[in-house]
Amino acid sequence: METSNKVTITVETTVQKPVAKVWKYWTEPQHTTKWNFASDDWHAPKAENDLRVGGRFLTRMEAKDGSFGFDFSGVYDEVKIHEYISYTIDDGRKVEITFINNENNTKVIEKFEAEGSNPTEMQEAGWQAILDNFKTYSENL
Repeated sequence: METSNKVTITVETTVQKPVAKVWKYWTEPQHTTKWNFASDDWHAPKAENDLRVGGRFLTRMEAKDGSFGFDFSGVYDEVKIHEYISYTIDDGRKVEITFINNENNTKVIEKFEAEGSNPTEMQEAGWQAILDNFKTYSENL
């Protein structure tokens, strides 16, 4: 994989819930399957999460019509409960998620290295759509 000229994309949202709940909804597989997809014609039928440094995660993402699917998986590099998660996707790209607690609101900031196959605008829109799904799901619990 080429290591020069990496583009980092940032998406963010503020969830109207305290950080402990936001963390739970982000990290527990039974919640992940309810929000981790970019549009209503996709779903996440399976999720696994070993939330510790060196632990692995996997979310199966599939088109509901069965036309396409993939495993989104990797290894955790750093975990600070209720504050920060960093991981390396199996393709070598890095991701960082910061949770900023502000009483009953939590700001979630996600930074990820773009892949080289799709336009960065498309990647940003997709990751933001997933984050927006997370916000909607979390606020409706």
